[in-house]
Amino acid sequence: MKIDFIQEVQSRRTFAIISHPDAGKTTLTEQLLLFGGAIRAAGTVKGKKSGKFATSDWMEIEKQRGISVTSSVMAFDYDDYRVNILDTPGHQDFSEDTYRTLMAVDSAVMIIDSAKGIEAQTLKLFKVCRMRGIPIFTFINKLDRQGREPLELLEELEEVLGIQSYPMNWPIGMGKEFLGIYDRFHNRIEQFRVEEEDRFIPLNDEGEIEGEHPLKESNLYNQTLEDVLLLNEAGNQFSRERIANGELSPVFFGSALTNFGVQTFLETYLQFAPSPQPRNSDAGEIEPTAEDFSGFVFKIQANMNPAHRDRIAFVRICSGQFERGMTVNLSRTGKSIKLAQSTQFLADDRSTVNEAVSGDIIGVYDTGTYQIGDTLVQGKQGFQYEKLPQFTPELFVRVTAKNVMKQKHFQKGILQLVQEGAIQYYKTRTEDIILGAVGQLQFEVFEHRMKNEYNVDVKMEPIGSKIARWIENEEDVKETMSSSRSMLVKDRHDNLVFLFENDFAMRWFNDKNPDIRLYSLM
Repeated sequence: MKIDFIQEVQSRRTFAIISHPDAGKTTLTEQLLLFGGAIRAAGTVKGKKSGKFATSDWMEIEKQRGISVTSSVMAFDYDDYRVNILDTPGHQDFSEDTYRTLMAVDSAVMIIDSAKGIEAQTLKLFKVCRMRGIPIFTFINKLDRQGREPLELLEELEEVLGIQSYPMNWPIGMGKEFLGIYDRFHNRIEQFRVEEEDRFIPLNDEGEIEGEHPLKESNLYNQTLEDVLLLNEAGNQFSRERIANGELSPVFFGSALTNFGVQTFLETYLQFAPSPQPRNSDAGEIEPTAEDFSGFVFKIQANMNPAHRDRIAFVRICSGQFERGMTVNLSRTGKSIKLAQSTQFLADDRSTVNEAVSGDIIGVYDTGTYQIGDTLVQGKQGFQYEKLPQFTPELFVRVTAKNVMKQKHFQKGILQLVQEGAIQYYKTRTEDIILGAVGQLQFEVFEHRMKNEYNVDVKMEPIGSKIARWIENEEDVKETMSSSRSMLVKDRHDNLVFLFENDFAMRWFNDKNPDIRLYSLM
C-alpha cells in the first residue's frame, strides 16, 4: 500500500452542515469556502438586490427564495486537509434528501441560531446523526445580534438533544455589546471588529490578560471570566474519544455573517474531526484504506447544467482510489461500467476529476444506469453497502401536462426528477400518474423545474394525504380489493402499493383481508 495513498485518505474531512432554515447554514458554508480560497466573495442567501447569490444555492428556485432545496457538494483544500462539505436542505420537506446525505459523511456540523436555540428540523436531523454514531460539532451563530444566554443554550442542547457539550470558546457579550470570544482551547481572546494585528490577545496561565488592556475595564470581560471559571469547575471534561463516538459535542460561538469565529472553528474542527471511517456492507466492514475502489450513490441530480440536459450520480468513495476511465461493477445488476466522465464540485461549478480517494465525493455522468443506494465495486468481489433510507410519502397529487403536444417532454421530465428521489411516482390502472411527497414544497419545486428545465407546464390536482403501504405477498392481491378509499397503484419499480384514505380505511381493509401483509418504508 502506497504511503502517500494512506496519507491522502487520512487528510480527508467530509462533513454535512445541518440546521433549521435561516440559522445561517448557507452563510457559514460560504465563509468556509472563502477560507479555502474556493470563492472570492461570499454572497449571502438574501442577496437578491446585489445579484450575488450563495454559491451552494445553485438551482434557480433556491436563488429566488433564498432557501436550499438540494444538497450541494463543495470541496476545497485548507492547510494539509482536503475538505468536502455537503450543504443540506434546511427545509423540512426535503428531509429525505438530507437523511441520505448524512449517510455519506463522517461527521456533522450543527448550526444553532443563538436567538432561537434548538428548532424542530435541527432535532430531527440530529437524531439521524446520533443513529449513525458520527461526531457532531456545534456552531452557535448570530452572536452579533441579541440572543439567549449562552448557559441557557448549552442547557437546552444537553436536555433536548441528549448529548453532552464542551464549549471550545465563550462569547464576551452579544448583540451591540459583542466584544469577541474567550477561546478556552487556544487560551486566547479573539476580538470582534478590530484590526488584524489586534485580533488575538494571549492569556496567562490563569486564563487572564497579562498587564494593562482596555478590555480588562469592561464588565463583560469580568463576567466572562466568571462564566469560564464555572465551566472549568462544573462543566464537562474535554475528551477526544467521546467526541469521536458522538457523545460529546464541541461548541463554538461566532457570527457567520460577519465572518467572526469561523476560521477558529474550521482550524479546530479539522484537528478533531475524523478521517474516512470503515463502512458496513453485506460482506462485513470495508476499510477506507482497502486497495480496491468502492463507493455508493447517495444522490442523483438532473440538469445541473441546463444547457446539456445532463444527469449526475453523486458517489461517496468508501475505499481505494478512483481513476478516471476505470471499470467498476454495479452490484445491483452485476454489469461492468466504465467511469469515463467524472467531476468534482463547487455547487454547480464542475471540474473534471482524474483521481480521488476514500472520503471524496465525485459525480459520474448518468444515462439512467444508476439508482440511489447503488454500490460500485472494483475487482471481482461484489458486495452491497447499507441501504439508504426512503420515506413513505404523505401528500399526493394527480399530475398531467397542460399541453398534450408536450407529452414526450413531460414523460422525460417526470422520469428524470423521480429518479433523483426528490418525489415519488405511482401509476393507476388507467395510467394516471400520481406523485407522492413528504411535504408541499417538493410539489412546488417539481412544478417549477418542469417549467424551467423541460419547458412543460403541469397541472397538479391534489388528492389529499394518503397512507401508502407496500405489500409483502403481492401474488395474493386482487384487483377487486382496490376502491376509492384503498386505491391500488404501482410504484416506479412496478411494486404494488395501496393508498389508503385514512387510518380507519386501512384498519377496515386489514379486517376484510387479514392475509394481505402490508408494510411502510420508514
